[in-house]
Amino acid sequence: MRILSGIQPSGTLHLGNYFGMMKPAIELQERGEAFYFIADLHALTTVRDPKALAANCHDVALDFLACGLDPKKSCFFRQSEVPGIADLAWILSALTPMGLLERCHSYKDKTTRGLTPTHGLFAYPVLMAADILIYESDLVPVGRDQKQHLEVTRDLVGKFNDAYGDILKMPEAHIQESTAVVPGLDGAKMSKSYHNTIGIFEEEKSLRKKIMGIKTDSTPVEEPKPTQGSTILDLYRLVAPPEEVARMEADFQNGGVGYGDFKKRLFEATLAHFAPFRARRAELAANDSTVLDILEAGARRAGDLAAKTLDKVRRAVGLR
Repeated sequence: MRILSGIQPSGTLHLGNYFGMMKPAIELQERGEAFYFIADLHALTTVRDPKALAANCHDVALDFLACGLDPKKSCFFRQSEVPGIADLAWILSALTPMGLLERCHSYKDKTTRGLTPTHGLFAYPVLMAADILIYESDLVPVGRDQKQHLEVTRDLVGKFNDAYGDILKMPEAHIQESTAVVPGLDGAKMSKSYHNTIGIFEEEKSLRKKIMGIKTDSTPVEEPKPTQGSTILDLYRLVAPPEEVARMEADFQNGGVGYGDFKKRLFEATLAHFAPFRARRAELAANDSTVLDILEAGARRAGDLAAKTLDKVRRAVGLR
């Protein structure tokens, strides 16, 4: 079974990225042949600073490797280093109905939030389809917000195979029902767009300041605190051991403990949870050649596989 997933280097990775995509992806590398890529071509739709994009790609590679991605078990590479992605995206574009893309809610959401309507933003699902299909992926872990894009991919497989024969493999979505939405500092979904994130490798002083600044209600110290919808408690459940979570839940319900104490516990648990990853990241950052070697080896392996798929596609459509 071949598994494929990618992450955009559009800024500093945060807890929402880790628990929503990275941690599930790292766990899946034990279940099959995993291909994970840094989606730098996709990032061009929002990142205009070339130095920032290069730095973001480097940081994403460090973060992913530090958090447990094993290059011996996974193929890890930059999307742009694989020739053929753009070719396949264009070939698929020639078969993609406008209405299929016009119905995609992600484009509408992004332009509503103020992003400039561009062809790249509009055709994002076609490039995503090329990412998936060029490696003949079997399983694609996606969040619910990306499920529609995978359905577009499946539609395009049907259209291509109807037109040219049984060439492209039909992928399946892997949606983890248990993956909760990670709340941001304001209680909304954690997102760079909302400026409410906690970085995976946030500096200790900044981490403390952000967590101590989480908004809470005015319940007195001695009174029980509401557990439903508590940002502090929801984040604590992600980073603390089960027995400590149970203790905090009991303290919420019994009263006698203030929000300031709960925030301190959250800060300490977050720092402790990511401490081994911080140490590993420091090791990797001290030897950049290791990271570059991993990405280059991954790109060669992914490129060899992509070339075989693209050759079949080009022959099928008459470009050979």
